[in-house]
Amino acid sequence: MPVPRFADTSDHDEPGQLLLATANGDRAAFERLYRSTSPRLFGVCMRIIPQRAEAEDVLQEVFTNVWRKATQFDPARASGLTWLTMMARNRAIDHIRSGRASRQSVPIDLAEELVDAAPDAQGAAEAMLEGHRLDVCLGELEVPRQQLVRTAFFEGITYEELAQRSGTPLGTVKSWIRRSLVKLKACLER
Repeated sequence: MPVPRFADTSDHDEPGQLLLATANGDRAAFERLYRSTSPRLFGVCMRIIPQRAEAEDVLQEVFTNVWRKATQFDPARASGLTWLTMMARNRAIDHIRSGRASRQSVPIDLAEELVDAAPDAQGAAEAMLEGHRLDVCLGELEVPRQQLVRTAFFEGITYEELAQRSGTPLGTVKSWIRRSLVKLKACLER
């Protein structure tokens, strides 16, 4: 079922469009939102909470909150993916602060050897800029190619599964993705 376009979101902000549809109670849009964004949001949770089971629980809480709070999404303030990422990050941090996370203690004499794996403010800003550049470059692809690339890399499915889902021959799918990646690389290098 196609998701209607909304004037408040750009054509390139599919998560934003899906959030707006979810805010109107569209369960199919919520399912598409989950499928398209949960791998990335799970990665955010895992960076903050290294215990997989706990990160999975937090991700479930995030999407429960998304369903309830989708009406709070304001496309004028942030893209859909940015809003979701901040929601996941904040929920994971809250989980750690609440003391529910399994903490691993390290002797104080090893504290200097520990490196903070979280990006600093500059690293986070650069990552956000790169994410935006990638979204812009993906937006330059034809919609069917864009969807294939997003599905292949964000959902991690195989070329064979893509061919089955799209009803397109396997060789054609491989060729489309290969050409799309060349275009993305050229766009990102500009």
